Amino acid sequence: MEIEKSKFELSLKNGPHNKLSQLIGKWEGVSKVWFEKDILADESPISGTITSILDGRFVLHQYRSSMSEKPIEGLAIIAYSFELSNYQTAWVDSFHTGTGIMFSEGSETPAGHSVLGSYGADLPEPWGWRTDVDVISPTEIVISAYNIPPGEEGVKATEIRYHKVGD
Repeated sequence: MEIEKSKFELSLKNGPHNKLSQLIGKWEGVSKVWFEKDILADESPISGTITSILDGRFVLHQYRSSMSEKPIEGLAIIAYSFELSNYQTAWVDSFHTGTGIMFSEGSETPAGHSVLGSYGADLPEPWGWRTDVDVISPTEIVISAYNIPPGEEGVKATEIRYHKVGD
């Protein structure tokens, strides 16, 4: 137990958990949605709060936006798992995920992390959903998601471009 605690404390100082802590704050920006490649379907204001939970083990992203003037709200718990050596996300919202929870996992990237989940259990083959979280600067983050049809390249589906407005 002490070894794991020490590993976690080191991660909070300069590892994956420190990178997650860079997301903490109050954010505002623009949310974009595409249903077809390169055809913007909606662009709406978004506000979000990312907080540390359970002593820094996870961060919680809560947000509110709209799609065609209909309210959307959602949340994601983002983690780094020592056991699996990867980033993990559990995401729900009132538009994209329906009544299910999307679980995704992936790896570190130069600017943040990228996780991959899937949806469409009722389809012949599930589609992939990749989410990239990029820390552009201490006051700007971009969260992009890509729909991945079976056997095809990913196509941008959403983008949140946030600017920090508070701690």
